Amino acid sequence: MTQKRRALLSVSDKAGIAELAGELIELGFEIVSTGGTARTISEAGFSVTEAAEVTGSPEILGGRVKTLHPGIHGAILARPDQVEELSEHGIVPIELVVVNLYPFEDTIARADVTLEEAVENIDIGGPTMLRAAAKNHNRVAVVVNPGRYGQIIEELESRGEISDSTRYHLAAEAFAHTAGYDAAISNYLNSRTEFGGGTYPDCLSLSFAKMQDLRYGENPQQEAAFYASSGKRTGLAAAKQLQGKELSFNNLNDLNAAWELVREFEESTAVAVKHANPCGVGSALTIYEAYQLAYEADPVSIFGGIVALNRTVGAATAREMMEIFLELIAAPEFTEEALEIFREKKDIRLLEINPEANEAKPTDFKKVSGGLLIQSVDNEPVDIAGGEVVTEKKPTKEQWEALNFAQKVVKHVRSNAIVIAAEGKTIGIGAGQMNRIGAARIALNQAGEKAKGAVIGSDAFFPFPDIIDEAGKAGISAIVQPGGSMKDDESIRLCNRLGIAMVFTGRRYFKH
Repeated sequence: MTQKRRALLSVSDKAGIAELAGELIELGFEIVSTGGTARTISEAGFSVTEAAEVTGSPEILGGRVKTLHPGIHGAILARPDQVEELSEHGIVPIELVVVNLYPFEDTIARADVTLEEAVENIDIGGPTMLRAAAKNHNRVAVVVNPGRYGQIIEELESRGEISDSTRYHLAAEAFAHTAGYDAAISNYLNSRTEFGGGTYPDCLSLSFAKMQDLRYGENPQQEAAFYASSGKRTGLAAAKQLQGKELSFNNLNDLNAAWELVREFEESTAVAVKHANPCGVGSALTIYEAYQLAYEADPVSIFGGIVALNRTVGAATAREMMEIFLELIAAPEFTEEALEIFREKKDIRLLEINPEANEAKPTDFKKVSGGLLIQSVDNEPVDIAGGEVVTEKKPTKEQWEALNFAQKVVKHVRSNAIVIAAEGKTIGIGAGQMNRIGAARIALNQAGEKAKGAVIGSDAFFPFPDIIDEAGKAGISAIVQPGGSMKDDESIRLCNRLGIAMVFTGRRYFKH
């Protein structure tokens, strides 16, 4: 009698597993399984062999040990030339292993999780089976992703076996799965401060899953893809695209800049970004008015830009935005009326982003030649109320509000950064300059006559009083900056002579 082919199924994610078992049985497979997976398959009416029947040993230690046995691992690891040796030991080869792991990342995402609970959700048998099957992919197919079930059945039905190419790619996917799993465990244990852990361990393990290939990178000659942090989707990885062309590298990079800035504001705010820098920011009582202010801030640069808003976009705002060409619009929600209006321009990209779907402890990574720079993200809300007024003239209530607004924007402008603001909107932005006076002149030139009575925000101290001299000529009324320059006294004296109020915050906002 011909021996049945064997498949081992043991999964944490039970989606589709009973259906897979039924289809494998129809193709002549005997199903070997464990614990909850065996119950799911049995309750669906399909025959299943418990792993304990294969090993001759019961599950012990509360399920901690159930598959760690030669009857399982010999069946997975044997090469074709070792099958006779398996027969001598009464072991039947296993040619398909379907395993996914305990939900460790879901467990540690809970605010009240204990170390003991986390450790109990570290899978041992699962990764061992996956690694064994992946190592022996010349004979064994290993599946970690339920999305692959259909492909497996299709190949078995059409070919009678799983192709070499598919087994190879499945093995690579399995090793990536276990690597990501181990990275999550390592990073969690390293973060436990009660045992001396911290943010920056001696060895950092990172795991990302590909969301999509992108058309190209910053330029057509560069390849690109978008990867999401493993575990629960957060930030842009959690966004839902409602319509429009596929996202590009530059779309995502600019959207990240816009979304991070709009999150600084509690008021209804719209942010327009071009080339990773804000070109217009507006705050008002309604999101319609906020968008109008952002547009008025720089009607030229916003063309072809990306706009992020922190309120639901309705029909009136949608109609205003349709008046110009925009690459992408992101908001927490769009009304059905707004969506109907946007459908007239089917290529415009619309994304819904949940403002609450943010990383618990965000980290900023920058790739450099031969390594990685890592820093914590400055998530402390901008509030200059505790700043020191260093001039004889004190800011008015309206100026305090404008200064705080300017500094919120400054925080997200590439250094050197100067922002001029008035009445809830930006009117001049100088970004990414090699010297601060250059950034100031760009911002003042953009503001023009509107600079009279407006305020200036700076991401770092003024090395010389030249910026104040230029600000005075333009009619600037108040300035906020970190302070700390050797020439602060000169700047303060000049402000006093020109009647400009100035606030020192002691907090720098470099962004490179």
